[in-house]
Amino acid sequence: MNILIRSIDVTSGGREIVREREAETDKLTIGRASENTIHLPDLAIEQQHIIITPGLKDTLDVRAAGTLGFTLDGVATEHAVIDPAKGGEIGLGAYRLQFSRDDQGRAVITQRKVEASTGAARDRLAGFGLSGTLPGKRAMAWAGALAVLIAFLAVPIYSHMNRPTGGDPGDGPGATIMDASWSTGSLSSAHHSLEDSCEACHVEPFVAVRDETCVSCHEGLGDHAEPRRLVTGMPEFSGGEAVLWDIAQAFNKPGPGACTDCHTEHEGAGRMEPTSEQFCADCHDTLDRRLTDTALGNARDFGTLHPQFQALVRPARGAEEERSELAAGLRDFNGLKFPHDEHLSTTNGVARMAMRLDGEVLDCASCHTPTADGVRFLPVDMETSCESCHSLVYDQVGSTFRSLSHGDLDQVEADLRAADRAPRRPVASGRRRPGQYAEGGIYYGNFSRVSVPSIRNAMSDEGICGECHYRDTSATGALAVHPVTQRDRYFQHGWFDHDSHTQEECSTCHAADTSDSASDLLLPDLESCRDCHLGETALEADVPSSCAMCHSYHPRDGAAAAPPQIAARRREGGG
Repeated sequence: MNILIRSIDVTSGGREIVREREAETDKLTIGRASENTIHLPDLAIEQQHIIITPGLKDTLDVRAAGTLGFTLDGVATEHAVIDPAKGGEIGLGAYRLQFSRDDQGRAVITQRKVEASTGAARDRLAGFGLSGTLPGKRAMAWAGALAVLIAFLAVPIYSHMNRPTGGDPGDGPGATIMDASWSTGSLSSAHHSLEDSCEACHVEPFVAVRDETCVSCHEGLGDHAEPRRLVTGMPEFSGGEAVLWDIAQAFNKPGPGACTDCHTEHEGAGRMEPTSEQFCADCHDTLDRRLTDTALGNARDFGTLHPQFQALVRPARGAEEERSELAAGLRDFNGLKFPHDEHLSTTNGVARMAMRLDGEVLDCASCHTPTADGVRFLPVDMETSCESCHSLVYDQVGSTFRSLSHGDLDQVEADLRAADRAPRRPVASGRRRPGQYAEGGIYYGNFSRVSVPSIRNAMSDEGICGECHYRDTSATGALAVHPVTQRDRYFQHGWFDHDSHTQEECSTCHAADTSDSASDLLLPDLESCRDCHLGETALEADVPSSCAMCHSYHPRDGAAAAPPQIAARRREGGG
């Protein structure tokens, strides 16, 4: 079946555009779907409305494909046989399809869209439309622009200039707060209380928020760096960025380096979004080029360019504290002799003793208790963490046991001397104790007599106190011990939140089960953290991490030095 399809479109000026194409097919479909042989974009037409197939004696068999029929020469039907030589017209929605034959004997379907109202009919109906009563389009456009200026500029300005100072701006009969239409969005949860007090931050109308306004509430914020070095370390703007800053400063925008460069508001309720990684990289990516004397390494992206972590340590006994890069063999002398591997073993004598006392072997949680915020750990305490195995009991009076006061060396010596004033039954009556518990052994105790030499021996390298402590050689006291340091923070310029890593085993980051010395620095290095953390835009990272996840722009001290994400969680009622 060879059919010529002729499409006639009419321009707004009344000129007809005729397009022709041939269709060689055994089945011709007409409908709204674009895959039909004849596509008629009209919602009154079904996706596939009509199917045309060859009929007898050069006729065309026309059937409705769906539930809707069509009209043939004005008569509604669902099936018809059309002889193109005699002609016929099918009506579908706003379209008319005329059938005929050309000089070559081909069937021709002429497609034309009919206007809903034309000529005199359109003129008669014009009186019933809005176009007959409203002004022209140009006048309506100017009227609309004027209405916008009045509603969103003049009225808000008047409202702002006449609103009372302080209190709810909506107080009083007939009061308006039309300047609220200028707000670009809700404030963050930190500034939610200022939702109806625009002037708290926008002190001067049409003037950007100034740094001094922010600092009036946010006191005690440390400078990111010494102001002059901060300016020197910033790169110079060039190209389009420089032009944008020139325009911004022409409209009195503060900066660069202003509070509003990082802390953007009116972006919706909730926490303020942290500063993007790129903001930090603008300076720190090439910081050494501008600050040639800086000790800071360049940083751009945690996954690609970041200096190795530096921890505050005392590398050896008697050495001064220093910040050193994490590396194999780095040590931190803390004044203790403590083998982690011996205490974490599951088969040795320590494990068997722990099983007898507590029913389970020791693990990290046996001694290390998290702080309430989950960020760090409480100091290990002798009385609660160690004494269950390392008893300090030195005497028994009736059914009461007397223990030495750990940490108060003067009191320890006084207690031992006082115990010597009254004769007591020896610990082993008439029987000799074997090995190191025998007279002369390091664990020997003769409670019938206490002498200064035995106290001195306690602080020897093999004495009972010297088992865990080093003697303080600079002191004159018989029981003087080297001060013990339990650090609560190794990294002075970065944050780490243990509570966010509770899904990991301690041994994932801390190789304590292989450490035989308390001076081993059991901290993960940069590469260990990169197993999960990569840069802000790293698609392959388990945890894409921006600079603000670990670093704060404003150095803080004391209670205000809590990590921002932890402090926010506490304010919101979390752990």
